[in-house]
Amino acid sequence: MHILNRLIGQAPNPISMRERLRSAGGALLGISLTGLGGSLVAGFEPSLPALIAPMGASAVLLFAVPSSPLAQPWSILGGNILSATVGVTVAALVPDPALASGLAIGIAIAAMMALRCLHPPSGAIALTAVLGGPSIHAMGYGFVLWPVLGNSLTLLLLAIILNNLAGRRYPHAPATPSPSHGTKDPPPSGRIGFRREDLDAVLRDYDQVLDIDRSDLETIIRLTELRSYRQRASHLTCADVMSRDVIAVSPDDPLGKAHQSMRNHRLKALPVTNEKAEVVGIVTQTDFLDKPIWTGGRPTIGPRQRLRLMMQGATAPNHIVRDIMTAPVRTIEPSAPLNDAVVMFAEEGLHYLPIVGENGKLVGILSQSDVLVAMLSDRATHAPTEHEKGA
Repeated sequence: MHILNRLIGQAPNPISMRERLRSAGGALLGISLTGLGGSLVAGFEPSLPALIAPMGASAVLLFAVPSSPLAQPWSILGGNILSATVGVTVAALVPDPALASGLAIGIAIAAMMALRCLHPPSGAIALTAVLGGPSIHAMGYGFVLWPVLGNSLTLLLLAIILNNLAGRRYPHAPATPSPSHGTKDPPPSGRIGFRREDLDAVLRDYDQVLDIDRSDLETIIRLTELRSYRQRASHLTCADVMSRDVIAVSPDDPLGKAHQSMRNHRLKALPVTNEKAEVVGIVTQTDFLDKPIWTGGRPTIGPRQRLRLMMQGATAPNHIVRDIMTAPVRTIEPSAPLNDAVVMFAEEGLHYLPIVGENGKLVGILSQSDVLVAMLSDRATHAPTEHEKGA
């Protein structure tokens, strides 16, 4: 059974039915519409093929694995055009089909890797140019323009439209790192576990093409580390650490009142609650400094004016907390493990987490400092004994 599993192969990760339908439906529409467009072109020139077989393999990449580096626009356009050009050239210079096929594939792969446009179906494009028969050979380099460029460009445009309509971002963008402070320091999640240099060194030693973006790979590994930490780390919950005597403000409170509360209590953030004590937002010192207030479609107070007013201990009249608060706001339950909060802080660049109980009512607040002190205290409390160290 082990040998059979190795021969059949295992899916790298579970795929939902929704994702399967998006892949199959996208490929169905993509190839059908590409073929329909090709038929219109062939109607003007019957000798031209409407659609070539390698487009089916391209559709698998563009619609089933659109995040793959092998499925990006430059890969399909550059790879297919380059391979078609190589195939036509080799077919014209080398009369033996077997030798010409090998040369076309080998040169095409080397060229695609050099120009960073590796696209597996392009190998079939090169073979088609060599083995396509008299009709393909008679087209010469015209084969590069049609059907190769025509089919590739049509399928690519359809992939951009259909993938985005289906809720996928295509062309694929690398995973967005956690928010940084605009300094040379990496984001919080990048300061634990492996370094980026470590991953780069391993990839150099691995020395094989991976069908995944490097940034995506780093994100997956870091999320795995954080998840592992959450399962292995301390037994504390958010309720064990949170501040319970919380100073909150209302969305309709004047900004001056909110700012004065921050100064009086030496706070950097205030939860915003409604009349039912439900959390509806949060206001921070950064909100006072960075967010202009809009009136009549234009900002009436900018960051510089806000800073001057704060230094004077006042804010403009008739402006309320709702004007600058962040909403909606990320929250967490008091019974949640403290490690869940650690992951949220690290992944999302947060500094404060309101703690909500039943019906979203505010029961506390958690800061990064609270978590740090709790983790250090818990580590000291549960430090291994000399006997455990020697075990």
